[in-house]
Amino acid sequence: MGTSLTARIIGDHLVSGRPVPGEEIALRIDQTLTQDATGTLAFLQFEALGLDRTRASLSVSYVDHNTLQTGFENADDHRYLETAAARYGAFFSRPGNGICHQVHLERFAVPGRTLLGADSHTPTCGGLGMLAVGAGGLDVAAAMAGEPFPLVCPAVVLVRLSGRLAPWVSAKDVILELLRRHGVTWGRGKVLEYGGPGVAALSVPERATIANMGTEMGLTSSVFPSDARTREFLAAQGRGRSWRPLAAAAGARFDEVIELDLGRVEPLAAVPHSPGSVRTVREIEGTRVDQVCIGSCTNSSLGDMLEAAAMLEGRAVPAGVSLTVSPGSRQVLRMLAARGALEAMIAAGARILETACGPCIGMGQAPPSGGVSLRTFNRNFPGRAGTPDARVYLASPAVAVASALAGRITDPRRLGRPPRVRLPRRFLVDDRLVVPPPRRRARIRVVKGPNIRPLPRFRALPDRIEGEVLLVCGDDVTTDDIMPAGAGILPLRSNIPALSAHAFARIDPTFARRAAGAGTGIVVAGGNYGQGSSREHAALVPRFLGVAAVVARSFARIHMANLVNFGILPLTADAPVRKGDRLRIRGVREAVSSAESVVVRNVTRGEEFAAALRLSGRERRILLAGGLLNLIRGGRKA
Repeated sequence: MGTSLTARIIGDHLVSGRPVPGEEIALRIDQTLTQDATGTLAFLQFEALGLDRTRASLSVSYVDHNTLQTGFENADDHRYLETAAARYGAFFSRPGNGICHQVHLERFAVPGRTLLGADSHTPTCGGLGMLAVGAGGLDVAAAMAGEPFPLVCPAVVLVRLSGRLAPWVSAKDVILELLRRHGVTWGRGKVLEYGGPGVAALSVPERATIANMGTEMGLTSSVFPSDARTREFLAAQGRGRSWRPLAAAAGARFDEVIELDLGRVEPLAAVPHSPGSVRTVREIEGTRVDQVCIGSCTNSSLGDMLEAAAMLEGRAVPAGVSLTVSPGSRQVLRMLAARGALEAMIAAGARILETACGPCIGMGQAPPSGGVSLRTFNRNFPGRAGTPDARVYLASPAVAVASALAGRITDPRRLGRPPRVRLPRRFLVDDRLVVPPPRRRARIRVVKGPNIRPLPRFRALPDRIEGEVLLVCGDDVTTDDIMPAGAGILPLRSNIPALSAHAFARIDPTFARRAAGAGTGIVVAGGNYGQGSSREHAALVPRFLGVAAVVARSFARIHMANLVNFGILPLTADAPVRKGDRLRIRGVREAVSSAESVVVRNVTRGEEFAAALRLSGRERRILLAGGLLNLIRGGRKA
């Protein structure tokens, strides 16, 4: 039997372990990606490792998240990132150059390579034949230092595509269909590999949309073959030499197969408040909209924007509807301007935002109180848009524009024949906003503003944990719930003491104060704890506040790794506890060293329950040291 493309890339990069689903392996990482919401901390962590330069083949530092500069903090972070990138040998994508995933796809992605990014939507570049994985910033800093990336070897699921998309149906509808079938937790420990005759009908940007939002299924990554469409895209970007053909071998073996006829997919939307709550647009037609936002790393490519502009040509957005457009890159923005498409958008009443993440991360454009916002983004968690009681829907650019013009959610198939959009044979290539590292790096002075605070230092894992249950929460707690984003909080990402005041603020505004007073605390949750963003601050800040353990029914992949990396003990159990109970765990170090479970005593109620320790050998070593930085600083291998 032949191998899948995923297995081939894993085999080419395998450093240790057996590539058997469920077993821990370590991979050599070719490229790393950071952005300014996670990158400042990642570079501080890289500095703490004491190395002179990044050892990855390519490292790129992007500025695309914290671009709203209402104070000195974000500007200082950007100056730090620019000087740190120059000093340590990374490329620096300046503010205004675009969203990291869109720009990386355009300018840096290479078929068959591995990419580790400090952003959960790093799998976007799987649309070009990479094995691209999102991780916490500390794991990316370690990869920049040349350390292999550890992960549980994923099962590989073939999505066999057939047919072609019908008019008005898009790649966004394809991934929404998979979310409708499988939900947000099904993909844990899996990679979706796309194949079949239908793949050839999808362009690289369309494949990237599907790979990007596969993150919302809990997947490790998504991978498309590198074929003639890939070659066409790379040639158009002036990077034809980067292409090579890659596909699963004939008769390749997969752990599971999903059949999907593209011709049977119809316009879909995720309804409040989960990317997995998907319904047909027909079912929700007529819902009024107050705001429509087009963009994000999911749907901001040139093709998406040209389709939106063609639909807006000669029309106007009615009163009562705010339409915003965020092109994904400077390349996209300039080509829209050159083609006259930008004028069509402006004439229709669209508000043109900068080439950045913007509203997707709550950085501006919050909807009105109780408002309905229809977005081409990838997440619609409660409060993420910046308005606690807003209702956010996720849909394709075609659905978004049709709805903006009608003032209510509208199936675009009502509009007759769709506009014909053709991508150019040659993209406008201008890399002047990508700064390569200088040859004489030793002369570079890394500049740190007053808001950039030193990394907290933590002690090794104690043998006894006793603390108050500070919070009991339900299923699907997101990293937005644990450590909110938004324009008021994101500027504090490099200042952990200041950031800590906002921990769990959406769930319990008293959490930070109570945690600081408790000394040692414990958080209890339901299933899929920590879903969403890769932000390691959602683990680092609770550790800073004294949280020693989290007890949950299950954990999201990246957040589980972040908890371990910062020395928080992740315990798996359906814990029968209440907020305010006092829990005690004895013999912690011995249990973490070799046991599969621990006994947790509820001192308040006089009861006990068992909690599983679902940890690899590497994770046990990290926890015993009190975190990954402690382990590496101590000269020990993870």
